[in-house]
Amino acid sequence: MITHLTGKLAEKHPPQITIDVNGIGYELEVSMQTFYQLPNIGDSLHIYTQLIVREDAHLLFGFAGKAERATFRQLVKVSGIGAKTALGILSAFSADELAAAIAQEDIKRLSAAPGIGKKTAERMILELRGKLAPTSGEATGLFAPAVTPDASEDIISTLLALGYNEREARAATKGIPADTDVGEGVRLALKNLMK
Repeated sequence: MITHLTGKLAEKHPPQITIDVNGIGYELEVSMQTFYQLPNIGDSLHIYTQLIVREDAHLLFGFAGKAERATFRQLVKVSGIGAKTALGILSAFSADELAAAIAQEDIKRLSAAPGIGKKTAERMILELRGKLAPTSGEATGLFAPAVTPDASEDIISTLLALGYNEREARAATKGIPADTDVGEGVRLALKNLMK
C-alpha cells in the first residue's frame, strides 16, 4: 500500500494533482480542503495517501494530514458512501467539523454535503458515532471566517447562491476586513476565488 508521497507538485487541477517523485508522476485526487493548502507548482510536498483498488481502476487519494485520511477511511466504510462521495464530504467539512456534526447528530448540516441526503446522513450518524475523534488542532481555524458573523454569513450565502461550495466560500472570506459591507465583501471574495 502507498501511505504517503514526498516529491514536487507537478500539476494541480481540482480535484486532481500530480506529484513527481523521482521522475514518476503520481496522480491523486484531493479534497478541496487539501487543495487549498497546496504549495506552488514545483515546490516540495509531503502528502498522506490512500489507495483504492476497484475492478476497473486503481485510485490514489491524497490528504494534507493523517486526521483527514483517517476520517476518509471511516467514511468509505459507511454503507452507500464510496471514495468520491467521501472526498466530497471532506471538501465540505474538515475532520473536526464532521466529527462535531456526527456527535451533535446534525442531519441538516450533514445533508448539505454533496451527494448526501437525509437517509445517508442518518446512516453516517449511526455508523460513525464515537468513531471520529477531534484532531487536536491539526487543521484548526484553517477556514474560519475573518469577518463579523452577520456580514460573513451573508457573503457566504451569496457565494453559495452563485454556485460555490461552502468550503470555497469560507476560504474566500478569509482576510476580508470585519467592517466590510456585504456587497464589497462579495466582490473581494470573488477576487480571492479568482487567484
